[in-house]
Amino acid sequence: MINLDVRGYLLAVSVLLIAADAHADTCPQSSDEIATDRPDVTNSSIVVPVGSLQNENGVNGSARDGRQSVDGTNSRWRLGIAPCLEVLVDLPTYFANVHGAGVSGFTDVSPAIKWQISPVPGKIDLSVVMGVALPTGSVAIAGRGAQPYVQLPWSYELHDGWGISGMLTEFFRPDDFATRSISEATFVLEKKLTERFNLFTEYVGDYPQGSIPSQLWNSGGVFHLTRTQQVDFHFAVGLNRNSPSYIVGVGYSFRVDGLFRQ
Repeated sequence: MINLDVRGYLLAVSVLLIAADAHADTCPQSSDEIATDRPDVTNSSIVVPVGSLQNENGVNGSARDGRQSVDGTNSRWRLGIAPCLEVLVDLPTYFANVHGAGVSGFTDVSPAIKWQISPVPGKIDLSVVMGVALPTGSVAIAGRGAQPYVQLPWSYELHDGWGISGMLTEFFRPDDFATRSISEATFVLEKKLTERFNLFTEYVGDYPQGSIPSQLWNSGGVFHLTRTQQVDFHFAVGLNRNSPSYIVGVGYSFRVDGLFRQ
């Protein structure tokens, strides 16, 4: 049985690699500008180039129900392992309660794999992300047990520097008897003001099973210092009583190319 499971896993990976290689010419290249999964909640619809290692970081301050907290470094490492295919991992983030009654602790470490399917008909960029939050952090912060998730980030370029994007995510929480799953939907409107500076505004809705949803309006900007470096900022406000009052954050990301030599 174990051998069958291993063969099945290897077959699935082989299919992904073959499918990715089939449209390698349309996959991101190291000559492309850095594209990150931050500062908006909506992830990039494209992967990092083959042989490129990308590090994304940020620090947030937030308030909710009279409590204030700071969290960081919100680090995500992304590595392109094949055309249109990357592996990524979210490192534990520390939440520090700084005012009011609250708890402090680390989030889980969360590895994942991301496959860029795009371009699909209509010039829509689309990716599939499959990952799992491993039970390594504080239960009070991250929850109990392993928590798998599936994401579908997409994007579409309009005219004159305008673009729209969004993401559908399903979070599974098998060990949480109150909320077994959370569905998240996002939608972004973006404008490229200059060759280096973009602004965006975003809706984020979290819909827990059997509970009250949380809704945010998030806005910010991205400035490319170089082709492989960026700084960013964002500010979000809650749209209902079950949401944070506000979240404000800044970040820095960079990419190192050419790790895989022929």
